[in-house]
Amino acid sequence: MMAADEGKRRASLGRGLSALLGDDIAAAAATPTGEDTVDEALSAEALRQSKTIPIEFLKPNPDQPRKRFDDSAIDGLVNSIQEKGILQPILVRQHPSEPNAYEIVAGERRWRAAQRAQLHEVPVIVKDLSDSDTLELALIENIHREDLTPLEEAEGYQRLIDEFQHTQEALAKVLGKSRSHIANSMRLLGLSDEIKSMLDDGLLSAGHGRALIGVPNAEELAHEVIARGLNVRQTEQLAQEGKKGDKKALKKIGKKLNRDPNVEALEQSLSNNLGMKVQIASKGEKGKLTIQYENLDQLDDIIERLNEEMGATGNVVEM
Repeated sequence: MMAADEGKRRASLGRGLSALLGDDIAAAAATPTGEDTVDEALSAEALRQSKTIPIEFLKPNPDQPRKRFDDSAIDGLVNSIQEKGILQPILVRQHPSEPNAYEIVAGERRWRAAQRAQLHEVPVIVKDLSDSDTLELALIENIHREDLTPLEEAEGYQRLIDEFQHTQEALAKVLGKSRSHIANSMRLLGLSDEIKSMLDDGLLSAGHGRALIGVPNAEELAHEVIARGLNVRQTEQLAQEGKKGDKKALKKIGKKLNRDPNVEALEQSLSNNLGMKVQIASKGEKGKLTIQYENLDQLDDIIERLNEEMGATGNVVEM
């Protein structure tokens, strides 16, 4: 029996989210790509199959994978609902412990927006779903929507693998993502709580987080990345030196990353014009200009250019 249940579960995952919603809605909402989300499945056809219930009868799912809701995004949804109403019904099931209530499976953002829009009733589709199906559907739908934080996404993958025995390959196929994306996302779970908090707060991106994995002084570097506004490439450079444990090299690259972009642009411009590497070391109004030549011909070229500029004054540079 357990083997049969597992086979059924894998078949459902293989057919996509619509398998849990029923063939009638799935057929009505089929898309050319076959990559339906719950919102796509709850289409205009599904809306005709829905019923309207008082908004206070709905309760949020305590296992909702999304922990944070973007107020600005919900405000935008409020405006849409006030103008056009709710175009897609909310997927619910009978509440497991409250007889006259329903638990939201998919569509909590719409429910929150409908409350702000002061709607008294909302359209819903009621499905007979187990605790397991409810959690699985909520996880997959939220990942499909691609508006989770990097950590919420990683935790969603981990739960689908741990609690439902799905493989990374199966998830990649259903969710339309590469296996490497899923694997790299899950690596973020190995970061410290402090850096995870920075990810959740949007101070660091997933790329920043991956660059800091396995670095001994990751928290220190993370603060440096945020303070200097470093991009992912710069963070990777910083982390590389951090892994080596070379404090002098770390300090050196830190200074380099903190340079004035105007000085870097001038360096690049001079290098392009001369065809040689130019370095500018500045401190306040003072500094040093270094031109690196590869051979004596390049040195002759530099001297010739200087002489052309200085010839009018009678000053000549000689080797």
